[in-house]
Amino acid sequence: MKKQGLGIIIVILVVGTMLGTLLGEMLGFILPEGVVKDFFLTSIHFDLGGLAGKEDGVINLNLIMVQLKFGLSFTLNFSSLLGISGSYYFLRYFR
Repeated sequence: MKKQGLGIIIVILVVGTMLGTLLGEMLGFILPEGVVKDFFLTSIHFDLGGLAGKEDGVINLNLIMVQLKFGLSFTLNFSSLLGISGSYYFLRYFR
C-alpha cells in the first residue's frame, strides 16, 4: 500500500467540505421553516481580517510601490462537518 501525500489529503477534505456545504444549502431550499432547517443552516464564520480587527475581512499591506491585500474566510455549518466526515471516511477506505 502506498501512502497519500499531504496535498491530496487536504484537497479531498476541502472538496468534502464544499460538497457538504452545497448539500446544506440545497437542504435549505427544500426543508420548511423550523428547527431542522435552522440546525442545518446555522453557520460559524471565520475570516482573517476579523482576527486583525478589520471589519471588511481584508488585511492591507501598503509597501508604497505595491499594495497587497490578504483575505481568507471560512463558513462552517453542520452539513460542512458531515462533508468533512464523509471525505475522511473516503480517505480511510481508499488508503
